[in-house]
Amino acid sequence: MRSEIISVATGSRERVHDITGECADFVRAQGEGEDGLLHIFVPHATAGVALLELGSGSDDDLLAALRDVLPADDRWRHAHGSRGHGRSHVMPALIPPYATIPVLDGRMALGTWQSVALVDLNVDNPQRQVRLSFLSD
Repeated sequence: MRSEIISVATGSRERVHDITGECADFVRAQGEGEDGLLHIFVPHATAGVALLELGSGSDDDLLAALRDVLPADDRWRHAHGSRGHGRSHVMPALIPPYATIPVLDGRMALGTWQSVALVDLNVDNPQRQVRLSFLSD
């Protein structure tokens, strides 16, 4: 297994951040011409990884849906940090902190409109780490 950590600046607002390019670069460097699996893992209790179409409004739709399901209000028992911070700790149960993508001939086997996104509702933590691991024979 080959692995590295990338840093992602998510800023101080809710964010769906496209990391497809970083994932593709990693796979290209680590698995040129190989078949295997790319595993993406976010070692944070308040962020997740999603595979979805980006740039067509889907990222804003995802954030809107998460606001509906997990409102940023005072209902959360986990209450330190900014208002509604507890919802950030619940989000990884809905959007897990990991994803695994097949790699064929050194390229991620994503669908036509699929992208890899880091989903972060935690406005208190503007810098994230993402572990990329390539597993092959």
